[in-house]
Amino acid sequence: MRALWAGQDGLVTLGPFLVWLAVLAAAVSAVAAPRPTIARRLLVVAVAVTGRPVWVGTCEPQPQQPYCLGMRTSDDLAAACRADGEFCLAARHWTGGLRFDFGDSVAAITLDEGEARAGDPGDGSGVITVTAPSEVWDRMLQPVPPRFANDIAPARALGLQWTGDELLYWQYAPAIQRAVELLRLGPAPAGAPEPSLPAGTIDAAVGRYVHLDLGGHDHRVYFEEAGSGVPLLCQHTAGSHGAQWRHLLENSAITDRFRVIAYDLPFHGKSLPPVGPQWWAEQYKLDGSFLRSVPVALAEALDLDRPVFMGCSVGGLLALDLAARHPEEFRAVISVEGALKVDGEWDSLLGFWHPQVSNESKARMMEGLTAPTSPVEYRKETTQIYASGWPPAFLGDLWYYLVDYDLRELAATIDTGQVGVHIMTGHYDWSATVEKGQEAHEAIAGSTFTAMDGIGHFPMSENPEIFFQYLLPVLDKIATPETA
Repeated sequence: MRALWAGQDGLVTLGPFLVWLAVLAAAVSAVAAPRPTIARRLLVVAVAVTGRPVWVGTCEPQPQQPYCLGMRTSDDLAAACRADGEFCLAARHWTGGLRFDFGDSVAAITLDEGEARAGDPGDGSGVITVTAPSEVWDRMLQPVPPRFANDIAPARALGLQWTGDELLYWQYAPAIQRAVELLRLGPAPAGAPEPSLPAGTIDAAVGRYVHLDLGGHDHRVYFEEAGSGVPLLCQHTAGSHGAQWRHLLENSAITDRFRVIAYDLPFHGKSLPPVGPQWWAEQYKLDGSFLRSVPVALAEALDLDRPVFMGCSVGGLLALDLAARHPEEFRAVISVEGALKVDGEWDSLLGFWHPQVSNESKARMMEGLTAPTSPVEYRKETTQIYASGWPPAFLGDLWYYLVDYDLRELAATIDTGQVGVHIMTGHYDWSATVEKGQEAHEAIAGSTFTAMDGIGHFPMSENPEIFFQYLLPVLDKIATPETA
């Protein structure tokens, strides 16, 4: 018998000897019971002694059985949901139910204003049912699920389905995905390193505003910078802002050689909308001509001598776009999570801008693009930025990402003798996948490609330590002009 999960803080320290003595007694009394009954009795005893569920397995995982099937019961799921602060917050006001169909068994809970109780909620109002073939659940419920099985959204391509009201699903997607995580047995991922700087320390980055003429209007654009040397412009992802690059701005291995400049697009972060046009009376859609004009105008305003451009996601596509259309302006581009074309239906993104869906849902969906092994603190920080953004911004940015941008015909025209092209893709990115990054590399002669293990769609913010291991060799190439 071994402990598999004990909440975010590990096993409770209160009376550990009594805890395990009680668990052992329950195990002895339940020897003749079926496995689900054993699991429930052990859980009940652990909750009684510790005040929270302590998952204990009664079977050792086998190569084809990565988790103990007895733990997937309605009682276990309900207890875990009630004890989990994240689920309780995400499920607030939800009345209905949630059902997971594993094929050979079902785990289901009813919900009354967000409070979970074991039991089948039926097929009435407010119920979401998630089903998948057993082999898909085998992958999704591993302690560290493989790529495409770490989140409900990509798992749909593997055979997972959900039924119920679409709007309800968007509203409670954070609770549904958290419930999936609670079904997994295993240790929580390693946390982020503790801050080592003493109180009162001032970071190196300095923030300023610059006025840019974009589309015939004055835009007051915010940027932060640190370091000296080769200028390096950094573009954030769709719906986010420049805080994603904060770790880069504080890395002396980079700032000793590069002047790092991370800016917020207009309508994002601290870059406010322009004064004059009635932007509030029309839907925001980010098009390529406007997006490309921002780093070009910023480089001119700051008098940068052929800067390096690095962008992620939308910024990663923009990097390749700039290499094709403005090669004379940049010495090199780094396309993080870039592609020649990203598949997706912009019109199908109901919950990305709906008056009855909060920004929390968008944020939680972005967490599904991170690697499950990335520090949870950094994953949550990445998504908190999304949750705090202007609601129309994310969907509007995706207009460029999914509709406006297509470099398949122009890619072969990029001259890497004039502008260096470096493509970097995280293993867990299911949007701009490793395969799409490889495709872009093969289409652009002279480019480089790096597949980054143990990282997802937001390398610079979700796991900066791993990202730097991959990024520094690329920056070394760029710092040496003949190899840029």
